[in-house]
Amino acid sequence: MVTIADVAAAAGVSISTVSYVMSGKRTISQDTRDRVESAIAKLEYSPHASARSLASRSTNVIGLQAPLRAGVDVHVIMEIVAGVVKEARENQYDILLLTSDDADGLINAARGSRVDALMVMDIESDDPRIASLRDLTTPSVLIGLPSGAEGLICVDFDFEAAGRLAAQRLGALGHTRIALFGAPAEVVERHTSYVERLNRGFLTACDELGITGTVHACPSSADAVEAVDAVLDADADITGILFHNEAALPHVAAHVREDSAKRDVIALSPLQLVHGVSGLVDTIDIPAGEIGAAAARAILAELAGQETERVHLLPPRLAGASVV
Repeated sequence: MVTIADVAAAAGVSISTVSYVMSGKRTISQDTRDRVESAIAKLEYSPHASARSLASRSTNVIGLQAPLRAGVDVHVIMEIVAGVVKEARENQYDILLLTSDDADGLINAARGSRVDALMVMDIESDDPRIASLRDLTTPSVLIGLPSGAEGLICVDFDFEAAGRLAAQRLGALGHTRIALFGAPAEVVERHTSYVERLNRGFLTACDELGITGTVHACPSSADAVEAVDAVLDADADITGILFHNEAALPHVAAHVREDSAKRDVIALSPLQLVHGVSGLVDTIDIPAGEIGAAAARAILAELAGQETERVHLLPPRLAGASVV
């Protein structure tokens, strides 16, 4: 039996766009409408009346799954959430915060007609929730970039480019042996997407520059000082450091510089979280609020039946040393 997913694939659009063409609820461009109607006719798709009725309902609520798993930085998560909420409210949508970390929470919200769309955070490289999102007709956006997300809308910061930028900056400062101290071990072990992308960009740039780079997990506490010292004691030739662990950064940055004036530290963090942190040679800003706003704009465009960029990554930029 032909399904709405078959029509969407044939027309090259999302399932939600097909629903909007059939319901007439939202404005769809004529070109897109023609493609969908042509696919419906060619495939002889005939949805049940009940399905058409469901497609026309609206709650003006977007479900946002923001699980607070072990090792995540709550400050950064909440900045992203704030960006989502602000953009949604400006467009007359409310946000239903889902704190579950599995597909069941998404399925219950979607099939219970509680939300018009879903947004999902804390994405793993091989995220088990993706299969469920594909099965749902509810529009969705991932705040993250997993593997195997073809056809889904993904919005995030370009962590891979940030890793490359940091390595290039440290190389330009003359460092030939550099290290990335990043997320806690529990975040690394979950194969969280941003961690693996950051590591890949950093190490790839090191190879291209002909410098030695290493990557190390780091606790999100004062214990970070001991963990960093252990690495630097074992390899005293490390003189350039990229630090991406907002909670541990204040404990580490000044300590590293005090230990050796020849070392340079770059922070990868939202700028407001490095204000007052001493010992940095540069900062790469993570625009957390804008990530959330961009994701909200993407899902709102999808709900409106507009053509939406499938992958949107916000580029990194060097912001200079922190102001103490």
